[in-house]
Amino acid sequence: MEPTRIVDKPRMILLGLNFFGDPFRFSGDWTEENEIGRLWKRFLAYLQENEQRIKHAQMDGPMYEVHVQHEMTPRTGECEVFVGIEVEKLEDVPVLLSAKILPAVTYAVFTFRGKQIVSDWGHWIFDEWLPQSDFESAYPYGFQYYDERFKGLERLEESVLDVYIPVRKIKQDA
Repeated sequence: MEPTRIVDKPRMILLGLNFFGDPFRFSGDWTEENEIGRLWKRFLAYLQENEQRIKHAQMDGPMYEVHVQHEMTPRTGECEVFVGIEVEKLEDVPVLLSAKILPAVTYAVFTFRGKQIVSDWGHWIFDEWLPQSDFESAYPYGFQYYDERFKGLERLEESVLDVYIPVRKIKQDA
C-alpha cells in the first residue's frame, strides 16, 4: 500500500487534551476503554460543556489525534497522545486545555477503511513503507484526522480515517 497522497500543510495550531504514558497498558487494541478512548471521552465532554469558551475554532470541523514519539517510546511503549481541534490563533486558552503547534511540513497521507483502521498500520507505515520509499521521517509524530467519514468504532465498517506522517525527501548523492 502506498500513501493516498503527499501534501504540504501550513503550520497548524491545535487545542485539546493530552496524555503521556503507555495508552494500551490497561486495555489494548482500539477500544474506548484504553487511555486514548478515555482521553477522547474527556475532551468531547469538555467541548460539549464549554464550547463557548474556545475561541477561533470551527467546532463542527475535523478533530485530530496526535501521537508524539519520545526517545524511550520503542523501549517502553510510552508516548504523548494529544486529541483536539484546530484553532486559527491562541487567545484566552482555557486552563484545562493544552495547545499543540505542528510545523509547516510535507505529509504522507494514508487512508484506511473499515477494519484497516484498527489494524497495525503503524508497523506497516514505519517498518515497511518508509524504509523503501524516497522519504524519511521529518518529525517524531503523526496524526489521525477524524472528519465526517469516521463514524465511530461501533460503525467501523462504514468508517474512513486518514493518517498523516510528516516526511521529507531523502537527498540523493550527486
